[in-house]
Amino acid sequence: MPSNDQLSELLRPDRTVLLTVECQQGVVGPDAALPELARQARSSGVLANVARLVEVAHRTGVQVVHAVAERRPDGRGANRNARLFRAAERLPVRQLSGTTAVRVAAPIEVTGEDFVVRRLHGLSPIQGTDVDALLRNLGCRTLVVTGVSANVAIPNAVFDAVNRGYTVVVPTDAIAGVPAEYTSAMIRHTLALVATLVTTDEAIGALRRSRGRVGPA
Repeated sequence: MPSNDQLSELLRPDRTVLLTVECQQGVVGPDAALPELARQARSSGVLANVARLVEVAHRTGVQVVHAVAERRPDGRGANRNARLFRAAERLPVRQLSGTTAVRVAAPIEVTGEDFVVRRLHGLSPIQGTDVDALLRNLGCRTLVVTGVSANVAIPNAVFDAVNRGYTVVVPTDAIAGVPAEYTSAMIRHTLALVATLVTTDEAIGALRRSRGRVGPA
């Protein structure tokens, strides 16, 4: 764990982006396609912590990017090369473009300054999407990764970001997966090797302290 000063420097607003992953109504909302994951994200406080981080990011000038997974009603362009994709086609709630299922879920607030990046294929919020180009154009050096799920999309996002040269910060109480024990194991044995792990409160404190830190490193 870095010191307060080190974390504040790492999370300087002029070079930090906050990424929310699949925090959409059809995934973590009341009528989600995967009720167990939605319950875990809500009952654990993860969704509330993501909302807190987004709120503080808006106040401190940190760019927010919301990564949303969706598919066309006809399914064209979507993957079918894994069991996960085929199972998604049979779920009672489908993440169809233009429906409420692909809207960012409450209590997370989306403002006009945020980017909402939608993907129609694959498992990663970064690979094959506009996210990497946006991060580079924004001058991002540190990416804060939040959301769901710790089973698939979160590790994909972390690995893709690290492979592209970004420093990744993961607020461990702002990501969720199922079962909860798996999330803890993923954090301890995998994410800890490649990302800086913090709590939501630690990240928020650093963002507030670093608000005035702008300019060249």
